[in-house]
Amino acid sequence: MNEELLTVLEHIEREKGIEKEFLFKAIESALTSAAKKIMGNKEADVVATIDRSTGTIKILSEGKEIKSAEFGRIAAQTAKQVIIQKIREAERDIVFDDYQKRVGTITSGSVHRFEKGDIIIDLGKTEGVLLKSQQCPKDRYKQGDRVRVLIQEVTKTPHGPQIILSRADPVFVKKLFEIEVPEITEGIVEVRSISREAGERTKIAVWSKDEKVDAVGACVGMRGSRVKDIVRELQGERVDIIRWSDDLKEYVKEALKPTEISEIKIDKTSKKIEVIVPDEQLSIGIGKHGQNIRLASRLIGWEMDIRGKEEKKKEAEAAKATADAEKVKEEEAPEAQEPAEEARLEVALTELDGVGPKVEKALIAAGYDTVEKVKALTAEDLTKVDGIGAKTAEKILKSARDR
Repeated sequence: MNEELLTVLEHIEREKGIEKEFLFKAIESALTSAAKKIMGNKEADVVATIDRSTGTIKILSEGKEIKSAEFGRIAAQTAKQVIIQKIREAERDIVFDDYQKRVGTITSGSVHRFEKGDIIIDLGKTEGVLLKSQQCPKDRYKQGDRVRVLIQEVTKTPHGPQIILSRADPVFVKKLFEIEVPEITEGIVEVRSISREAGERTKIAVWSKDEKVDAVGACVGMRGSRVKDIVRELQGERVDIIRWSDDLKEYVKEALKPTEISEIKIDKTSKKIEVIVPDEQLSIGIGKHGQNIRLASRLIGWEMDIRGKEEKKKEAEAAKATADAEKVKEEEAPEAQEPAEEARLEVALTELDGVGPKVEKALIAAGYDTVEKVKALTAEDLTKVDGIGAKTAEKILKSARDR
């Protein structure tokens, strides 16, 4: 057991990269727990030790060695279990560290099995999961098929590392270009932005540091060879390669090609762009179900709205008509009020039943110099005016309110 244990630990250290001292301590800890369990006293002062040079195992209780055939059998079994467990843990950690470093890169594997729409991919040392949400709609696989995938995320779980794969992520297309276009790998051409609707269409904006190197041409390749390989990998997904520009208007024109643009209005405060196009170009600019303008908006990072010339013209005319109507209304409003005001003043108090020259003077002296003011009074208020009795007050009020 002793020599065999040392040989096994040395082999594991050499082949698996797990330090021998780490395994010694793990086995000692497990043996201590096992010895306490055998003795039926978890609080007992028991320590298990392994001689590093000979591999001899000793169980000490309060400093005295305990010898037992049962301890020997348990020691061998425990050591075996601990070694297997630590090897598994170490292998999981190695796999986790390896794939954690590779997040955002492309790898390949074979389709192993299907689980409720998800695809389990055999990556060699481990497995990854291609979730249904990360698959391209046009992808069709059967067991054993080779598939290229993006390593999107790696997490630790109680059952080992979980590797999430993707073919729908825009980064997947970006990495395909890095593989196919040497100028990108060399740093001459840069991918500045990318937007994608997996299985349908991708827009990718590229820029060259070297004026002699055409960024778009480098990505397309001789007779389209480079982009064709990428489109083939994407099962026929359309890929628009766009020339990036720091001139926003030029960038918008590139992003919406082949749409002919009449006018571009930029609101830097709200980061909104309005694009005016000829009416016959509107459907091209919008794209199927709004896809073209939507992808262009994501590519640029600004909210974009596209309008036809005729539609914009009608909107402008409608807005002008509304503004003109409001202006006319404002101008006419005072004139409409003045004649009405004058009409009220034209009705003399003496025209009211029960109001003669003396009563008129009394009403004016009391502050009731218009028919409107008289209307607002009560019979009781009027009787307080000199020369107006109750019956006269009723007659005056009735006459005023009939006006």
